[in-house]
Amino acid sequence: MASARPEAAAPPVPRPAGFADLEKATAGLQPPFAVVDLGALRANAAQMVRRAGGKPVRLASKSLRCRALIDEVLARPGFSGVLAFTLPEALWLASHDPALDVLVGYPTADTDALARLAADPDAAARVTVMADSPEQLDLLTEAAAAAGPDGPPLRVCLDLDASLRLLGGRVHLGMRRSPLHAPEQAAALARAVVARPRLKLVGVMAYEGQIAGVGDAQPGQGRPMRTAVRVVQHLSARELRARRAAAVRAVRAVAPLEFVNGGGTGSLESTSAEPAVTELGAGSGLYAPALFDHYRGFSPLPAAYFALSVVRRPAPGHVTVLGGGWTASGAPGPDRLPVPVHPAGLGLTGTEGAGEVQTPLTGPAADGLRVGDRVWFRHAKAGELCERVDVLHLVEHDRVVAAVPTYRGEGLAFL
Repeated sequence: MASARPEAAAPPVPRPAGFADLEKATAGLQPPFAVVDLGALRANAAQMVRRAGGKPVRLASKSLRCRALIDEVLARPGFSGVLAFTLPEALWLASHDPALDVLVGYPTADTDALARLAADPDAAARVTVMADSPEQLDLLTEAAAAAGPDGPPLRVCLDLDASLRLLGGRVHLGMRRSPLHAPEQAAALARAVVARPRLKLVGVMAYEGQIAGVGDAQPGQGRPMRTAVRVVQHLSARELRARRAAAVRAVRAVAPLEFVNGGGTGSLESTSAEPAVTELGAGSGLYAPALFDHYRGFSPLPAAYFALSVVRRPAPGHVTVLGGGWTASGAPGPDRLPVPVHPAGLGLTGTEGAGEVQTPLTGPAADGLRVGDRVWFRHAKAGELCERVDVLHLVEHDRVVAAVPTYRGEGLAFL
């Protein structure tokens, strides 16, 4: 199911801003603030479409968390529909765009949101919920029954586990997501869906996080480790290609499917090459946070930044900025910390890292900074930056062309 959107004219070739441009554009702003370089974002969007090889990219909204930028990206050829992260978010986005097709990427146990979905025929026709177990189907069925006998059917997508399992399952490489790993497990749940008259099976999804979300050229890793990562990713892609195709065949034998969703920013080429996949899901590559600096196959342009003020000079070779503890989710480690990127030659200290209210920085550039100067950072991951700010300042070349609210700026926190 694709959003009905008019074909857009080919946009001009975007020009990313440099730090001199960003400084000029934001000279009147008081830190902390966040900016998105529209030139870089548009270049990244074009790169993602090229890498998708002609298959539509469903935009992962958790990576942007800004309705204005979601609209900006969806207006571009090659993008179609949203991959939401919660059902309340999906309902909210659908209420603002009557043409929007939304797939909720994760199962929900939010009975209030399910009741709203089941009671709204328009939303039920455009919002698809995720399931990987009979218990989730029970919640959907109860919501549909409560809406009355004339209520709309609820659209369901099955979430297939994409992890690589070795040695009889004793080794698990990938995310802990769905219990549906084997094609016959997917087919069994598909039969459970179609046995319920108020549910409609429309899709299958599988997200290969061990490929899409893990850079294969990480700094600090020796050649043996980098080689091991690449070998595992190659093996996983080959195994998943065959298993996903078999699962899709098994599910299609139970019911027709409208879409098969797969991939992520880091695996667009390999996933799009699978005949079983009809669309891709991606979003982080638009902002290109620091974790996306370390892939061999593509090089997105940094597009999202935040700026903090220098407020102390505690010692030679050191400055301290106000704030900075904007860490990303995931297993704790240095790669989850924000990265100071301008002026060049600054780094976090090993004893304090990124602090809640202050962050000491050290390096050759420190002695050139004075109280009141700015330090520019990049977030480690994508959308979580927007949970820290109400507004994104959109920059073109050396001008702020708009200040748009994040989800937080619209008074919303979905997770």
